Amino acid sequence: MLELTMAVVSGADAGATAGMTMAEAPSEPGAALRVGRDGSMCRLVTPEDWLFVSRVHLEFLCGPDGGWQLSWLRGSQAEPSAEVRLIVGEYAQTVAYGGTVALPRGGSGEIVVQDRTAPRSVNVGFYHEE
Repeated sequence: MLELTMAVVSGADAGATAGMTMAEAPSEPGAALRVGRDGSMCRLVTPEDWLFVSRVHLEFLCGPDGGWQLSWLRGSQAEPSAEVRLIVGEYAQTVAYGGTVALPRGGSGEIVVQDRTAPRSVNVGFYHEE
């Protein structure tokens, strides 16, 4: 099972947890959860006017072994207007635009989608049950 919680944070709201949304999916091959502006394609939806987030920005996909991976899907622009970081404990990794990283089994952490032009972010916490 993969559990996600999402909060959208702008400058004045830093540290606030109001407006959190949640989604979960079983660890079955092919299961997917998506984060982005398009409510018809994404389980966790960001504000429509937050253009630094693509219509479908992040995809969590369960592989054949029950492990989950995170992909930052390429949008319509050649260069992204955001940065994506995966944080697990003290470890932080920048996710490449169009790149994929494995999530730790039985672990938890956070993915931060940071706007490059304003003090706002989309923070997605995850917990991957073994």
